[in-house]
Amino acid sequence: MKILVPVKRVVDYNVKVRVKSDQSGVDIANVKMSMNPFDEIAVEEAVRLKEKGVATEIVAVSCGPQQCQETLRTAMAIGADRAILVQTDVELQPLAVAKLLKALVDREQPQLVVLGKQAIDDDANQTGQMLAALADLPQATFASKLEVADGRAKVTREIDGGLETISLSLPAVVTTDLRLNEPRYVTLPNIMKAKKKTLDVLEPAALGVDPAPRLKTLKVSEPPARSAGVKVPDVATLVAKLKNEAKVI
Repeated sequence: MKILVPVKRVVDYNVKVRVKSDQSGVDIANVKMSMNPFDEIAVEEAVRLKEKGVATEIVAVSCGPQQCQETLRTAMAIGADRAILVQTDVELQPLAVAKLLKALVDREQPQLVVLGKQAIDDDANQTGQMLAALADLPQATFASKLEVADGRAKVTREIDGGLETISLSLPAVVTTDLRLNEPRYVTLPNIMKAKKKTLDVLEPAALGVDPAPRLKTLKVSEPPARSAGVKVPDVATLVAKLKNEAKVI
């Protein structure tokens, strides 16, 4: 069984994000970049399925500039067998990424696509669902447990009321939640091995996809600074402030 794992290069989650002075977007100049944490969980889950003997090949995919090769090398150091970079300097939005991934699904014919439920930069939570719709595949989102056997995927997902377990026929699309697993530490020997693995570079035109953005960002601004807390002498004053100033009751 072949598993396709899309991964995204994002600003590292430990970095404090700063907005550009012209408010056109987030400043990523000289900022540490890394693999999206949810996608890292997806790669780890695919590797675990291969270690169980369920999967035979893991293909990591990324869409973006040339620097995304570093992210793909990390995915191969975790355990992916080979990688594909759809290289473009165009700002990619979820629909464009979903179309590129759909073209790769048609080309690679994987039995399972596992990707993070959202990226920590735009928090769109759209790509997996759009891919499933475009490729006409069954989908399970926010997976906290994944089991594959007898041509079906059994997914446990977290919902408001508790846990929901669904069964999918393969091929299928699964998006991962934080509690699915804890990604392994990447060792130096595996990093060196990843440098020898195959990494193919494609252009969006080769896949027949126009990645031009359809949405325009008008302004990006930081949230207002939180004001300091105050102490109140009694409950009556607290209720009055909540009602008249905070207007939450």
